[in-house]
Amino acid sequence: MLLSICIPVYNFDVRGLVSDLKKEIDAIGIDAEIILIDDASDESYKKINQILQNEVENFIFLENNMGRSRIRNLFQKYAAGEYLLFLDCDGKITEKNFLKNYTEFVQKDKDTKVIYGGRTVLGRAPASEYYLRWKFAVERENLPVELRLNKPYLSFQTNNFIIKRDVFEKIHFNPDFQKYGYEDLLFAMDLKSEKIKIDHIANPILNNDLESNSVYLEKVVESVESLAKMLKDESLKSKLSEVKLVRLYSKLPFKPFIQMFLQDTILNIFKAKLLKGNVNLRYLDVYKLGLLIKSMK
Repeated sequence: MLLSICIPVYNFDVRGLVSDLKKEIDAIGIDAEIILIDDASDESYKKINQILQNEVENFIFLENNMGRSRIRNLFQKYAAGEYLLFLDCDGKITEKNFLKNYTEFVQKDKDTKVIYGGRTVLGRAPASEYYLRWKFAVERENLPVELRLNKPYLSFQTNNFIIKRDVFEKIHFNPDFQKYGYEDLLFAMDLKSEKIKIDHIANPILNNDLESNSVYLEKVVESVESLAKMLKDESLKSKLSEVKLVRLYSKLPFKPFIQMFLQDTILNIFKAKLLKGNVNLRYLDVYKLGLLIKSMK
């Protein structure tokens, strides 16, 4: 079984990730290829990563940025494997038998279509200016398999998953949504609508890129804007009904509450609180709700 390891690259040094993957491939004799597509990174990162051109099966450099969805879809053009393993470029391998865990699962269950391995972050809390993203990951994203299996589609993320080629040929990432946020959930819900099961295993990859509170909140704004765009599309709205933020928005009690969050002053108060880092994540939930109200007006 040929496994195509697909890594979209954008402004990150992927030499360590590729080196770790190659070590396991060579040590165990896994039938795998590594494909990198650089999504118009800055020249400094292109120069850093160019050394990998002779280390991987294929390394494509794009002149123009395609965005998170289209670049993943593009891998189908270059990947030859029966299964495609997608990894984020800022991931770090921490499992000794990372690739073997995936290939053994596939070999034991020939009917498997999609597998999500999970994610983790450093166990030690970072400095306060980097704390918010770390806290969100620890409390909301880095779920053990038992909890992920309770909500297999809502728990799916694109940082570390395998998909069978014939499934990916049928179900792509929606190319209309290129910005950060909810494109992975929409993809999962497309799988659900086609009754394609997502298996979950304990095979996490470490998120190796610390984001400051301010950078993370910029991404939060971007993600909520993407969600609002999805909700305004009637063909997609029903697929997102299980999302916590969408459920909160649909149950808003009265117009004065909505009007309150249309004021930048209120949002700025919550933003200032979140920029401190170590706060209850309910503040983030309310902040996102306010952003969604503004985006949906």
